[in-house]
Amino acid sequence: MPTPRLRLVRTAATLAAATLLAPAVLALPAQASPAGDSLVINEAYTNGGSAGALFTHKFVELYNPTDQPISLDGWSLQYRSATGTTAPSTTVALSGTVPAKGHFLIQGGSNGATGAALPTPDLTTSFNPAGTKGTIVLADQAGTVAGLPTGSVVTDQVAGVADVLGYGATNTFETAASGAPAANSDPKSIARTGGADTDDNAADFTVAADVTPQNAAGGGTAPVDPVDPVDPTPAPAPSVTVAEIQGTGATSPLEGRRVSTTGVVTAVYSTGGYDGFYIQTAGTGGAEDATPGASDGVFVYAPAEVGSVTLGQTVTVTGDVAEYYGLTQVKAEAGGVRQAAEAGAPVTARELAFPLTEAEKEAHEGELLAPAGAWTVTDNYDVNQYGSLGLAPGTSPLPNPTSVALPGADAQAVAADNAQRLIVLDDGASTNFFRSPGNQNALPYIDADAPARVGSAVDFRTPVILDYRYGAWSFQPLGHLTDANKAEVQPVDIADTRPAEAVREDLGGNVTVGSFNVLNYFTTLGEDVPGCGYYADKDGAPVSTKGCLPRGAYTEEAFLEQQAKIATAINGMDTSVVALEEIENSEKFGLDRDHALAHLVDALNAQAGYAKWAYVASPTVRPALADEDVIRSAFIYQPAEVTPVGESVILDDQVNFANAREPMAQAFRVADGSAGGVVGTEFVAITNHFKSKGGSGATGDNVDTGDGQGAYNGDRTRMAQALVAFAEQMKVQAGTDRVLLMGDFNSYEKEDPIRVLEAAGYISQGAKTGEYSYTFDGAVGSLDGIYASPAADATVTGQDIWMINANESVAFEYSRDNYVGEEFYAPDQWRSSDHNPVLVGLQLDAPAAPVVPTPGTRPTPPADQCALITSPRGAKASAGFSASEWMRCAGVHPGKGRGRG
Repeated sequence: MPTPRLRLVRTAATLAAATLLAPAVLALPAQASPAGDSLVINEAYTNGGSAGALFTHKFVELYNPTDQPISLDGWSLQYRSATGTTAPSTTVALSGTVPAKGHFLIQGGSNGATGAALPTPDLTTSFNPAGTKGTIVLADQAGTVAGLPTGSVVTDQVAGVADVLGYGATNTFETAASGAPAANSDPKSIARTGGADTDDNAADFTVAADVTPQNAAGGGTAPVDPVDPVDPTPAPAPSVTVAEIQGTGATSPLEGRRVSTTGVVTAVYSTGGYDGFYIQTAGTGGAEDATPGASDGVFVYAPAEVGSVTLGQTVTVTGDVAEYYGLTQVKAEAGGVRQAAEAGAPVTARELAFPLTEAEKEAHEGELLAPAGAWTVTDNYDVNQYGSLGLAPGTSPLPNPTSVALPGADAQAVAADNAQRLIVLDDGASTNFFRSPGNQNALPYIDADAPARVGSAVDFRTPVILDYRYGAWSFQPLGHLTDANKAEVQPVDIADTRPAEAVREDLGGNVTVGSFNVLNYFTTLGEDVPGCGYYADKDGAPVSTKGCLPRGAYTEEAFLEQQAKIATAINGMDTSVVALEEIENSEKFGLDRDHALAHLVDALNAQAGYAKWAYVASPTVRPALADEDVIRSAFIYQPAEVTPVGESVILDDQVNFANAREPMAQAFRVADGSAGGVVGTEFVAITNHFKSKGGSGATGDNVDTGDGQGAYNGDRTRMAQALVAFAEQMKVQAGTDRVLLMGDFNSYEKEDPIRVLEAAGYISQGAKTGEYSYTFDGAVGSLDGIYASPAADATVTGQDIWMINANESVAFEYSRDNYVGEEFYAPDQWRSSDHNPVLVGLQLDAPAAPVVPTPGTRPTPPADQCALITSPRGAKASAGFSASEWMRCAGVHPGKGRGRG
């Protein structure tokens, strides 16, 4: 499977705060971490007591961006030197509570007696980071963080790391280190700029002369707006129109200026964290645009006033114009919102057809819109955490670029088009449903009976606001959408495309095959492995494992829920043969290699009510255990329909598959007693699970070049070449040219590895369905497939990609059970995995043409494999060929020295 998914709009690179800045305090966010769900380091002062110091002691100030207080019990503050490569050298325990939307001041060591005393610290420690360079780690564990790498380390990437501040010439940071505080007579602090947390220390922090320690009680220093010392009364704010505030560019021409403007209230967010409302110039909207290029709507951040305004009211707002992570706003000052003397003409929703260019969207930022035309759900991953859906104009979800276009310029053009077309349907709130202990809130847009699947049609029932948050354009409802008010506030109707009964297509034929990634089916549980972390539900109960060798369920209860869904899906597939990916390699846990596989078969048979399934045993000869992954590929089959022929074969190729699961082959024939169940009706199935697209450690041609194929494309391409060679070997061994290459290739349809398979004559069966097996980052495509040799393709009677998983929200997955107020889990096939199964029917009632090597000869590896061998020393047994065969392809005759090839 690909790298762990990045949230569609709340990615580490683009996240901004969800609520806006209060005018009377230090510029801090109401959502500070990229997810806005945990503590962050807000300021660090590393020169306390030095010559010229402002304060006698060093300090670290934390900030809590959430709506709930956070206990520091079990947390720690850690320091590693700028050149350190082992665990942090200093770890101090933390205690106390950081108030909601509040600060916490941790006093550290001192370099001398210069400076004033800090405001009353919330905690006094011996924490003593270096003055000009180093790395400060905020850890959500008491023990020292183990395995802290050098380079970029961002939140949740390393177990225990909640936030990182690398400053000066240090080797560890978030994306890039912040500047170094000067170690001279004018020492400075490292302060988060405007509350930004984009997981980039260099972008998020500035080295400033203002040192502003603040404690939990609110004591400390904070900048104030300068006033005339003779007449402190601020000058009257000039009256401007909303369009003048917005301007015709990406930023307001009045940014930083105090203004007054009047408009009709079009949306109100008094709950949910936005703490503000939208206004639009009276009488605007509709077909006529009185201010082309400049929007007539703007957001007003007014936490103290938002509760007093209502939809349709005409108000005058006074405050500062600001750009908040791309959203133009007016920060209403205290008492800066008042009823206008006269009611303005109503605002009309402007009907707009999408997609729009960036400039066109900017020209309507903040306006009341009626989106025209057809719309489709293209992403539903975030709906159960942030209450948002990804929408695309038109009748289809967005395509993964390399599913429909060649890597490089063509794919990049598709990616750019996708980015222009994507609009997020938000819920008018910054709520993180996963970070609310005891949360009983129902999710917007989705429930157990209305799954909001990818591909579902969307019809707008009310106008929406065109908004810009979290680095993405969005449609906001006219208020915070909740379960209680959805009858009035719900802006859309979403078609329910889930079939009443989950039945796969009739595939025809007398043999059927399928491929299914079973999403880390592990019988070894996290609770049985010391030190294994876990992801918890809303009540704090463990559900799935985190950061340890078992990759599946943490508890028996969670495992049984996972198994019930997988068994229902496989019994629903009901194919003669199923190739499985991501099942536990039980030998890694001291058990028989097939232990988990056998357990799954038992569960399938128990659910079916009879001995319907059996498994293909691991072969006697297989790779060394140290060379295998903790997950593996496997086959199960129905003995009443097919019979395995001979022992399975695993390709022991540690050159090309050193970082992936080795292919496994098995020959089958129609079962004895069935039509055509005679020798000669054999076919060979080979199950695969290629290297993922994750880029950690990639070098050479494995580095992500930005062409759309991700990292490790070089290795996946070599795996495809080795697989083709292995398939040729299996044709000879099984005596048939009917071969099916099956599994999770971690490659979309137009990428290099798939083109290797197709160049060798293999024909994609999934492509014939017009469906897809996977969704990622708001786009659809197929990582999974069944590729048939020409002889096998000639027997194909039908194909299906069974749409039961990838288009379903992750809310229905066992790993998200009891995460929110509504119960989504059911022991059915819906979201039993993140991959859709691929299925094919075959009619095998005549002997296949036998494949035998020419008498007196031995097979030779294909040319692209031969090219890897440059000397007799390089020749080795690999991809099923002996060392002598490798030598032959390299022009080397065993025992006779180097020859010409």
